[in-house]
Amino acid sequence: MAKTMETENTTINIITSGTLIKGDITASGDFRLDGTLEGNIQLNGKLVVGDNGIVNGNILCQNANIIGTVNGNLSVKELLSLHSTARVKGDILINKLSIEPGAVFTGKCRMLDEVRNAQNQAESSEEQQQ
Repeated sequence: MAKTMETENTTINIITSGTLIKGDITASGDFRLDGTLEGNIQLNGKLVVGDNGIVNGNILCQNANIIGTVNGNLSVKELLSLHSTARVKGDILINKLSIEPGAVFTGKCRMLDEVRNAQNQAESSEEQQQ
């Protein structure tokens, strides 16, 4: 019998420099932003905010490489990488974080494990009180 192999359809969306988008973006693949987004972005894949990229809104994704500017909260399920030219103003919720020297980050940082542990402790306390 022959084996049937399924290949993942990896889609990469690219918004080029000089492009302005007003509104929210939802995508299932990877996304590279070199333009400006005035809105939120939600991805099941990886987000790259390029050198000229600017996001004025919240971000939810699997992985993110920030090279440009983000003004909003980030929730990254796996790895958030802030490159040396990154400018981030907002709170971040991450699993893993990498920050290069020179990157600027203003806000609060919480690790997903910390949040999970706090939720588990709250649930345990509620169960004990009942």
